[in-house]
Amino acid sequence: MLLGKLAFVTGAGGGIGRAVCRSMALEGAKVVAVDINLNNVQSTVSVLTDNDHQSYQLDVCDMESVNSVVQKVCSHYSSPPTIVVNAAGITRDNFLLKMSVQDFERVFDVNVKGTFLVTQTICKKLVESGLSGSIVNVGSIVSQRGNMGQCNYSASKAAVDVFSKTVALEMAKYNIRCNTVLPGFTITPMTDLIPDKVKDYFKSAIPMGRFSDSNEIADVITFLASDKSSYMTGTSIPVSGGF
Repeated sequence: MLLGKLAFVTGAGGGIGRAVCRSMALEGAKVVAVDINLNNVQSTVSVLTDNDHQSYQLDVCDMESVNSVVQKVCSHYSSPPTIVVNAAGITRDNFLLKMSVQDFERVFDVNVKGTFLVTQTICKKLVESGLSGSIVNVGSIVSQRGNMGQCNYSASKAAVDVFSKTVALEMAKYNIRCNTVLPGFTITPMTDLIPDKVKDYFKSAIPMGRFSDSNEIADVITFLASDKSSYMTGTSIPVSGGF
């Protein structure tokens, strides 16, 4: 499904990002796995199926870091990646009355600014090269309904969703697609931090009665990255067990 394609995956050190790397490698893609934690992303690449995969340390919030890594990738493969998955994201949860400005801003820096910098940088390379591409941004189901203790995270993921729709409108003439996946509660290191009683509450509110596995999210992302979704752009797909 992705044979010979070059995929650039942020937040690839764990969780959904790592699952995406595995899924795309199994479909024949060459994977560039990037993350702020170099050890984690090297671990991701070490278990991928044989191919010319690469790992890099990347701070998605830093323009120089993004430019430097993307240039290295373009030099190594003699081409920019035609698949981009923005899976890098953080939480800094607290109730509105207790949330610090620093925690609010940090979540927007990683989740929104990071998605913008990576998307813009690679889109420029694709347009310069005359290549089509597919961008898949990882949003969240809470962007549609909010969530207690997550005014920063919910708002940031809503911004990612609308950003993606705007990118889709602007880049369609270059045959570059952009879609968003809205995961529900997914078993990742991020959700491991949630207290058990909170997990039980949300499981009771999910019609399917369970959290998703990260591979279930990755499979939808891989579909959106592939030519099987060639007429889909500006779309937001909930993968939330009906939540």
